[in-house]
Amino acid sequence: MSVAEDSRSEEPAEQPGAFGPFTGANAWTGSTLNADAGVVTLAADCLAEIDQTLGVLKANPLPVLRLSPDDVEMPACAATMTSVRWELDQGLGFAIIDRLPLDRMSNEEATAIYWLLARMTGRPVAQKWVDGRMLYSVTDLGKPSGNGVRPDVTNEDQSFHTDNSYNLCPPDHVGLLCLHPAMEGGISRVVSMTAVHNRMAAEHPALIGRLYEPYFFDRQREHADSDATTIHRPALAHEDGGLRVRVSRNLIFQGYKLVGKAADRRSEAAIDAWFSIVDDPAMYREFFFEPGQIQFVNNRILGHKRTRFTDWPDAQRKRHLMRVWLREKGRNFYNG
Repeated sequence: MSVAEDSRSEEPAEQPGAFGPFTGANAWTGSTLNADAGVVTLAADCLAEIDQTLGVLKANPLPVLRLSPDDVEMPACAATMTSVRWELDQGLGFAIIDRLPLDRMSNEEATAIYWLLARMTGRPVAQKWVDGRMLYSVTDLGKPSGNGVRPDVTNEDQSFHTDNSYNLCPPDHVGLLCLHPAMEGGISRVVSMTAVHNRMAAEHPALIGRLYEPYFFDRQREHADSDATTIHRPALAHEDGGLRVRVSRNLIFQGYKLVGKAADRRSEAAIDAWFSIVDDPAMYREFFFEPGQIQFVNNRILGHKRTRFTDWPDAQRKRHLMRVWLREKGRNFYNG
């Protein structure tokens, strides 16, 4: 089904009173979290399994995307990733795995281990429409962000967002492996959108309902030439028994520009109010992403970003992350 066809059948969004306020573990604020909240340390048995698996992979080469947890013996790692998945769905909504020992493996080997750990957590799906790639390299390509250029391949300061908010079927979970951090900047932040929702409902009750109505999102040219360039979806929705957040301030701005329309005052005011809360330092958790660490976030209810950064002069040391998207619903295709 094309986006144009799909949008015609869209039903009115449900209103927040049906399932808020939120009181679960994921309704946290950064100012209340301990420094080690969400941190999962790889125990000695996990690290031993990783070393053993690297030996198996050297003796039995296989393309990374063909690797399955069924190919290796990693029960301790599997148990750890089961606890990570619980943290994503039932706990804080994020986990920082500390960490792969990059000093004794190549980037290619680290990526293979990361892929296996991700597959223990969920089902990887395509991240690009044009080629269906499932492992995505996050590094500065030297171009300004805009229609067709995702902010993740620039060194620009990002706004808080949920990944792939402009797609029919966004991922439920996002994973990032840090291979190389930036020379300066590139600080990572995560924010609980359920906590933001609670504040929004309390402080701006007349505006929160607008976020449950559709906005135009720029689809970033991730579609066939004959398909619509925008998608029309609410920023907040009641989906599969819980909250689904789709936010990207830049892509909403670009979406309205693409359709040649101006957002009305209420629409702009609702987005402005939402992001005034999101950007409050008391709301988010901040950390410096270190080599070998892996971050997983629940993309339905957490926003994330990184600050502007300056790269190392040596191209081999450029900031470089590897990303996976995980989703159980729909097909493996980019559009689900």
